[in-house]
Amino acid sequence: MLCQRCQERPATVHLTKMFDHEKTELHLCELCAKSVGSELGFIFGPNFTFQNLIAGLLEGDLGMYPQPTADKGLCCENCGLTFSDFRNGGMLGCGDCYRYFQNGLEPLLKKVHGSHRHIGKVPKRTGGKVRIRKEIEDLRLELQRAIGKEDYEHAAYLRDEIRRREREL
Repeated sequence: MLCQRCQERPATVHLTKMFDHEKTELHLCELCAKSVGSELGFIFGPNFTFQNLIAGLLEGDLGMYPQPTADKGLCCENCGLTFSDFRNGGMLGCGDCYRYFQNGLEPLLKKVHGSHRHIGKVPKRTGGKVRIRKEIEDLRLELQRAIGKEDYEHAAYLRDEIRRREREL
C-alpha cells in the first residue's frame, strides 16, 4: 500500500480516528507521518517506541495507584526482571512476571483495555475449558443478582447449573 499523501513510498504508519462512531483511516509513509504528526500535535521521533508508550502510561498512574512491587524492589524469581526494569523497557520477561507484578499491572491493564480480566471472545474449537470457566463466572454473577432480587427459585436453578458446569471441568 502506498502513502496516501505522497503516493511514492510504502505506507508504514497507519492512523485510525473514531469520531461519532465513524472510522477514518490514514495510511502514510514515515516522512509524511512526521510532517502530519507535527501538524496534528503528535511527536514521532527516535524515542517513540512501544516500550516508551507503556512507560508513559505507567508514569501517569504512579501517583494514583500504589506500586508495592516497585517500592519493595521485588523481582520475578523466574527471570529476575524488576518492576522498574519493566517500566523502563515496557516488556515483561516471562509469564511469571504477571503474578509478581500483579498490583502494578492491574491499573495499567484497566487503563489500556478497560478491564484487568479477559472479557473477549473465546474460540469455540480450542477454548473448551476456558469457555466453561467464563460461563461459570457469568452464572455466579447472575446468581448474586438473583439473590439480591430475592428470586430464590432462579437462584436455585443457577446454583444447580453452576454445579453441572463445574463437573464438566
